[in-house]
Amino acid sequence: MHGEIFGKPVVSQNRELAILVVAAGRGSRAGLGLPKQYRDIGGRPLLAHTLSAMLTAAPGAQLLTVIHPDDADLYAQAVAHLPATAQARLQTPTPGGETRQDSVRLGLEALACQAPHPQIVLIHDGARPFSSEALIARARDAALAHGAAVPGLALIDTIKEVDDQGKIVATPQRAALRTVQTPQAFRFDLILAAHRKAAQEGQSGLTDDAAIAEWAGYGVHIFEGERENMKITNAEDIGLAEAKLIGSLQDVRTGQGFDVHAFGPGDHLWLGGYEIAHDHGLLGHSDADVLSHAITDAILGAIADGDIGSHFPPSDPQWRGAASSIFLAAAMQRLRDRNGMIAHIDATVICERPKVGPHRDAIRQSLAAITGVSIDRIAVKATTSEQLGFTGRGEGIAAMAIATVRLPL
Repeated sequence: MHGEIFGKPVVSQNRELAILVVAAGRGSRAGLGLPKQYRDIGGRPLLAHTLSAMLTAAPGAQLLTVIHPDDADLYAQAVAHLPATAQARLQTPTPGGETRQDSVRLGLEALACQAPHPQIVLIHDGARPFSSEALIARARDAALAHGAAVPGLALIDTIKEVDDQGKIVATPQRAALRTVQTPQAFRFDLILAAHRKAAQEGQSGLTDDAAIAEWAGYGVHIFEGERENMKITNAEDIGLAEAKLIGSLQDVRTGQGFDVHAFGPGDHLWLGGYEIAHDHGLLGHSDADVLSHAITDAILGAIADGDIGSHFPPSDPQWRGAASSIFLAAAMQRLRDRNGMIAHIDATVICERPKVGPHRDAIRQSLAAITGVSIDRIAVKATTSEQLGFTGRGEGIAAMAIATVRLPL
């Protein structure tokens, strides 16, 4: 397929296998009033982890995400955390419906509009970020062998059936029971026909795609799932997932950055992408955002990838007057291209004026927006040089920054 998503060309993909990631839910049990698929986990939204796992496990597959119609901006922010090569493999997301069942059907219909449509489709929850390559391979093979198959796990605990008073009425034999996960795997024509039939006959409320296939008369098989393939549902799950994800990024590095700009004519200046009214501006080839420059160099230093001048040389006229947010965003993308994350940014502005304190939180918010990092991972401090040196004489501003990053080993 060729086309564009977020301005990037979509690469050619294998038409045999498609992965449909369902992320249209409003689930808020994870807290903060944000759909759980967009909650920050280990420096990236949950959905970004899930998409990354799918893209890694099935490098040749088409990948289509079903999102809530109101979540286009949240989705764009989530995929911005992926490496550029991964972003290029994603198809433009399709809007979902009122229920999960509706959303899956709409996703299948979107895939059906492509020519040719896939032979096999894997339907996966956007809140399951830990699917492995081996699990995806088992899912694909099971769909080819049986037409409809789902990952399942044998029960460890004894199961009790209770009545509405909490009294035990039965003890099912656990040997014949399985807990079921995603990705659920189907021959594409089979599951599309089952969903269409359920919609036409008003059959709603089926809890997963296996149930829809069963209702439509198809036999569904079980293949071995993975205990690591947890679904994120509540705040406790988020804590467990974050510990696991951060634990996988064991290469911890620190970089430092320092920058200086002199005052010049003007009525404002930029710090961390935030505009501050002042009786002077800062002189520089770009917008002279001394704070953004220091943080950019700190990030590049942490990943041993040159400095701001090597990537954006002041001799290049295209950067004259450019917003320094461009440089900082580019450094973040280079970190993401290595599947890394920011653990913390600690920056200090050194000047007699303007007073930074009243603008501190606005600067932090601006930096969080540029980097895609949660604001609690960004510290901005200010100090004077006690009227010593060029900053003490009010001739300019200096900034220094330390960036701590985590990378896979």
